[in-house]
Amino acid sequence: MSTVVEAINHLFNFPETLDKFMLNSSSRAGEGAGSVANDSRGGVGSLPAVDILDSPKAYVFYVDVPGLSKSDIQVTLEDENTLVIRSNGKRKREDGEEEGCKYIRLERSAPPKLSRKFRLPDNANATAISAKCENGVLTVTVEKLPPPPKSKTVQVAIS
Repeated sequence: MSTVVEAINHLFNFPETLDKFMLNSSSRAGEGAGSVANDSRGGVGSLPAVDILDSPKAYVFYVDVPGLSKSDIQVTLEDENTLVIRSNGKRKREDGEEEGCKYIRLERSAPPKLSRKFRLPDNANATAISAKCENGVLTVTVEKLPPPPKSKTVQVAIS
């Protein structure tokens, strides 16, 4: 199986770290096996859509969280390399501005409870993670560590 993945990565010139972010659960169509853990207890429909960008300086996660504010979402790091995004799935109902107001119809359901886990690559800087939530999209940025210095080859003359 790994030779197939290597061949596809080479053919399409995908970055080597792409397989690190794929789900190890096949609960959603189009996703294959990989090293990212997924922990969702709400069923197939409760998984939020996530885009992961591998830029030269950081990994950026874009998570759809419609109806949730930044206070409803928790972003944590577990075991030094597992990014965890959680929400309790509750939405506050807007109160009527005048006394005596009541809802006639409630069609908008509360957002589902979510829990997603992503195992970060070795070059992720666990001390440099930031998150912001705007317009129903949570953006989590994980900076990369600088690459290790390349070893120099020194020719030694044999006497």
